[in-house]
Amino acid sequence: MAPSKKKHASSECCVIPGGFTVLSLKFSSDSVSQHKLYVKEHRVRAEKSSHRPLDRTLFVLNLPPYCSQDVVRDLFSQFGTVQSVELGDHPGSFKESGPRLSRFFKPPETQGFKVGYVVFQNSTSIAAAKSHPHDVPLVVCTDERPVLTGVQKWTRQYTESFIQVDKLQKIVDSFMEEYDKAKEEEAEQQRKEAEQQQEDEEGWVKVTRGHKGAKARPHSEAANQRTLRKEMRKKKRKELMNFYTWQHRNTQKEHIAELRKKFEEDKQRIALLRAQRKFRPY
Repeated sequence: MAPSKKKHASSECCVIPGGFTVLSLKFSSDSVSQHKLYVKEHRVRAEKSSHRPLDRTLFVLNLPPYCSQDVVRDLFSQFGTVQSVELGDHPGSFKESGPRLSRFFKPPETQGFKVGYVVFQNSTSIAAAKSHPHDVPLVVCTDERPVLTGVQKWTRQYTESFIQVDKLQKIVDSFMEEYDKAKEEEAEQQRKEAEQQQEDEEGWVKVTRGHKGAKARPHSEAANQRTLRKEMRKKKRKELMNFYTWQHRNTQKEHIAELRKKFEEDKQRIALLRAQRKFRPY
């Protein structure tokens, strides 16, 4: 049987179920084996963070361990200017919400395949990355941007693990200055709130309005304690001692019986005083 003269389509993108586009990846130009990346436009409606625009963010799966943020930035820079790169162990919001710490105070990163979010400067870069031919692999290590692996990588990591004392001292001093500044601002804010919530000579408390016309609540510790005590007293007053109807009926009967008993006792005492001629109303 003669071979078919029909040629397979080349230089075309490969799209798999789920909407992911397959991109080939090679560590170096002379590597025989290839690695597959799966990219997709990031479109999550629940995502409200500003650092991942829905029209300029590319979601990347199956990133190998040797692909750092700089490597990923260089790989996707051929499709357009890359604004930011985020790498994580699993999809989701793994951006730091607190103050940015130095690498000396962070736990060691887990080694393994990662997911990434690549934010481009223009939305047209997303279409360029998705239309990249799957038979044209992206090269990680080149002469312009060498990537160390194996013993060379471990040697560099071991060398970088030694921290210079003066450099570490500068980082610690800078962090402590920012921490002290934040504490001073917090103390000043608490002092202003305490002054605003302080009672005047007549016992009145000035209550200001917050944003959108909402009534501001006192946030000082003393005001919170006063509010808590007031709520507890109100709760005690509203406690229902007789919740059921039959309990309320029995309580009324007992109260009437006590009143009758007291009335009879008063009648007997008055009669006794009259009998003893000690009752002198005038």
